[in-house]
Amino acid sequence: MNMNMNMNQKIKSIPSPLKNIAKKFKKKLLPIKFLALDADGILTNGLVYYSGNEIEFNRYFNVYDGYIIKVLINAGIEVGVISGGNSIGLCKRIDYLKINPRYVFLGSEDKRDAYLQIKKLTNLSDNQICYMGDDLYDIPLLNRVGFAATVPDASIEVKAFADYVTKRRGGEGAVREVADLIRYAQGIYPLIEDF
Repeated sequence: MNMNMNMNQKIKSIPSPLKNIAKKFKKKLLPIKFLALDADGILTNGLVYYSGNEIEFNRYFNVYDGYIIKVLINAGIEVGVISGGNSIGLCKRIDYLKINPRYVFLGSEDKRDAYLQIKKLTNLSDNQICYMGDDLYDIPLLNRVGFAATVPDASIEVKAFADYVTKRRGGEGAVREVADLIRYAQGIYPLIEDF
């Protein structure tokens, strides 16, 4: 790399296989203004554990997914969670990431109404929304959005409705992978301050 380039220019010039994939899907990724996420199997690895009556069921989350969610929000792309799951840990994670509570819908496996509410709240069309889901009840949303993504562990039926299947598994950076596709297609690079 050219030593005369500043650090942010260097970051933008680093080659990545995801940049090539983003080019392939650029027509679908360019209009995206909203990233809607399932929780279990997407934001998490799909495993739940019981922490006792005061906490109930809990999940593991990935810090790389959390960071990139903040990057997207700061760049003006809204993020929401539509999940059949609901736990104290999930709510705390959503709150920590500063996801707008208006875009959080928990506790129902039928996600169609939540999706329609998001569209109404944001005044966005289907082609401006990306959805990540991994189970059969995610198919109606995957079939409708502008860009549909899932994870390698999803069922074959779900994969048939996805534009893209991540290389990384749910809870292991899959959200980061899709968010990076969006930001590469749209030229979103967070400013990294040098010394």
